[in-house]
Amino acid sequence: MNEIFVVAEHRKEEVREITFEMLSKANDLCRELSSNLTAVVIGGSDAAFVKDIAQRADRVIVVADEKLKNFDADRSKEIIKRLIEKDRPLLTLMGHTSWGMDLAPALSIKTGFPLATDCVDIMIENGLPKVIRQIYSGKLFTKVSFKKSECYLLTVRPGVFPPDRVEGRQGAVVRQEMPDGLPEAGKQFVEFLEPEAGAVDISQAELLVSIGRGIGDQEKITVIKELADRMGGVISCSRPIVDKNWLPKYHQVGTSGKSVKPKVYLALGISGAFQHMAGLTGAGTVIAVNKDPKAPIFRAANYGVVEDLFKIADALKEKLG
Repeated sequence: MNEIFVVAEHRKEEVREITFEMLSKANDLCRELSSNLTAVVIGGSDAAFVKDIAQRADRVIVVADEKLKNFDADRSKEIIKRLIEKDRPLLTLMGHTSWGMDLAPALSIKTGFPLATDCVDIMIENGLPKVIRQIYSGKLFTKVSFKKSECYLLTVRPGVFPPDRVEGRQGAVVRQEMPDGLPEAGKQFVEFLEPEAGAVDISQAELLVSIGRGIGDQEKITVIKELADRMGGVISCSRPIVDKNWLPKYHQVGTSGKSVKPKVYLALGISGAFQHMAGLTGAGTVIAVNKDPKAPIFRAANYGVVEDLFKIADALKEKLG
């Protein structure tokens, strides 16, 4: 039976959205393969979120111990390796996150099974998996096949699949204690550091005017800030703007910033790297302005303008009066 594993990701006793996204896609694949879906949860003994995961899978394997409450890569790798070697799932899905990028390559080495990272789609052709990945900074999509294997490992890009819940699911929860003979933790968890609180909360804004590297220099931000104010919106940005210390961290959209769900997202001079776009999955209408007609953001935008961003900003301000 072609079982599919999904490795659940959680933080501070809350399930990360990528877990539900992977479960949604895995459910589709399981229907196609007539197979079962198993979620793997490695965490503390009081993981209350297991109920939410069980409603999206046929089975949930919970390996529980207070030593596993916070992410422990060294022990997690060995636990997942043993589960894969025992059950032999056709696919094992992990998020393309700091967790998955730590776990997946090591698991591929430990098990000898092939790995594809940062997948934006997964399909079954003639009973074998193939995946879609982006290359050349997102300018091209490629379909990737594997050497023939019993099992395959994948990391999934956050935000590419909807976190839909399948009705009627109620998976059996199988609880296991932390197995013996695991390696000692090579790192010690100290604390979570939350992003600094800011004067604005971009995650609550209905209109975001967002700037990227194309802004050119810091002094020009005031031009866009004036536009955002006239439109009744809030200014946000991509990571390069924060890296240059041109705007505070709490303005950043993306995997290392905030996920946002505005009704309108006006992206000015943003190329559209996947780390940024992952923070936009809940946006209503995305309008992109970029001088590069091949910028990846145009693939996700509802409307696109190939033009200098300041010409568009000036035209909008003129219309607004």
